[in-house]
Amino acid sequence: MIKDLVVNLPVDRQPTAADYAISIAQTFSAHITGIAFAYEPAVAPAAIGDLPGDWVEAQRAESAKAAKAAIAQFEASAQRSGLSADHRTLPATVGGAADLFGRIARRFDLSVVGQTDPEGPAPEEVIIESALFESGRPVVVVPYIQKQGLKLDRVLVCWDGSRTATRAIADSLPFLTRAQAIDIVIVADGRARSDEIPGADIGQHLARHGLKIDIRRIVAPDVDVANTILSYAADCSADFLVMGGYGHSRLREFVLGGATRGILTSMTVPALMSH
Repeated sequence: MIKDLVVNLPVDRQPTAADYAISIAQTFSAHITGIAFAYEPAVAPAAIGDLPGDWVEAQRAESAKAAKAAIAQFEASAQRSGLSADHRTLPATVGGAADLFGRIARRFDLSVVGQTDPEGPAPEEVIIESALFESGRPVVVVPYIQKQGLKLDRVLVCWDGSRTATRAIADSLPFLTRAQAIDIVIVADGRARSDEIPGADIGQHLARHGLKIDIRRIVAPDVDVANTILSYAADCSADFLVMGGYGHSRLREFVLGGATRGILTSMTVPALMSH
């Protein structure tokens, strides 16, 4: 059950992720915490001596002002929704914010982060990756174009028999039990494999939870998995996606799997990911 969730509040764009997180909190009658980062100016060490003395302080003040505005907007929205909510404003570098958010998310049932906006700065990208790999908790990533709150008329569950896909399904059960329809989607390349898992067993498992399941096997030779999933999501008007988040952390740099990166880059529906 989801009773405590945290959302990263964007400080330089529309509060898409915050609004979506509030709708999740409303659905589950959960407490919600908003985190806004007041980012330190990104300045190359070699350039520091060439900057006016008050430039760095002016940038810090501007970032703190943006974080304060994001908090105020979040608090107003949470209050209008009648939710139990609190907030924190934290100074950090972009890299430090990602590490900090990943550690904070360990103490919540779920974290929510917005997709990177291709038209603007991208601190969300490293925050998503840290939440996915470092929190030990599921993360919901919200498309920057998202307009609606949480809707679960049709949920797509991506299944390949892996540990991360299994973890994502278990973490998504609070959402799946509220879904009107659930498609388990298996993307295959058409080549038969002795170890291939057709999805029937996981379908039976979810059916024993009282869920109505349809299994969809898509044969897509030489087609990228992410595009296949997103195309199917568009065709069936899916509202929500569940998938394992593939990748690993190497020397504190996150290396995403191809399907995971493809979904995060081109996503059109909110996605719950677990690692």
